[in-house]
Amino acid sequence: REGDEGILVLDQSPFYAEMGGQVADRGSIKTAHGDFEVTDVQKNKAGKFLHHGVVRSGSFAVDDEVNSAVDDERRRSIMRAHSATHLLQKALKTVLGDHVEQAGSLVEPDRLRFDFTHFSAISEEDLALIEKYVNRSILEGYPVVTKEMPIAEAKAMGAMALFSEKYGDVVRVVNMGGYSIELCGGTHLDNTAKVGAFRIKSENSIASGVR
Repeated sequence: REGDEGILVLDQSPFYAEMGGQVADRGSIKTAHGDFEVTDVQKNKAGKFLHHGVVRSGSFAVDDEVNSAVDDERRRSIMRAHSATHLLQKALKTVLGDHVEQAGSLVEPDRLRFDFTHFSAISEEDLALIEKYVNRSILEGYPVVTKEMPIAEAKAMGAMALFSEKYGDVVRVVNMGGYSIELCGGTHLDNTAKVGAFRIKSENSIASGVR
């Protein structure tokens, strides 16, 4: 009822649940007699999407038919940040070497943090070069294509993957004009040009061998 905090589970959902470093979507779920504000979405071990939030008006009951609406402006901001992480990883490998591996990330509407394996601090010159490579790949306007395919086919394309992740027989590949090809389940732009200007604000150590 109105004012209650709760969790709604739908038979299908347009919301992205927090995973892979990307924060969850927000938005609303409405019925003819109720309005539920979605503040977080988590996926449980059974594969159900749990929409956390609060009832702003009216009430909700099992078997209600609902209209779901994702906060589109926030989603697009997250997509810009997430697509930028792929371009950043490519730039890091280009400038620092193929030993660079993703070790975690945080993708939010207004910023991104990218954790990666590297043995020393990065010089100001290399940071400037990495930033230059990312902005160049943005300005190239590479088309971003997502496609599901057998993992063997993805590996043959040279798709980058997280070494710590377990993948099934079919994977989702995000291909940015052949420049960056990664296995990824997150939301992305349809063209790198939509990322906008990219800037590195800081670089530091977070663990032994991880920056």
